[in-house]
Amino acid sequence: MAEKQNPEEFYKKLREKLEETSIWPSEYLYKFIVPSSNQKIAEVENIFDNMGAVINTKTSSKGNYTSISIHVKMKNPDYVIEKYKEVGEKVEGVISL
Repeated sequence: MAEKQNPEEFYKKLREKLEETSIWPSEYLYKFIVPSSNQKIAEVENIFDNMGAVINTKTSSKGNYTSISIHVKMKNPDYVIEKYKEVGEKVEGVISL
């Protein structure tokens, strides 16, 4: 069985990878999966409100889940990570990809 990774260690590695692979500010693509609920989708969308984000949603074939793709220009890796943490804290049942 796989060990659950420490969130802080995960974010540290993500920050390093983002710094190595992008020139900031840069476009970033967030992907989330939420239980299909207008409220859950709105909660995610509200976190990226007034940022000029382009948000696309797609419902799963059985209709139980909705994937949310968000294209948005971010200032630096710290802002990217901050948004991941905010979504994780505010939206119950969300899966970050």
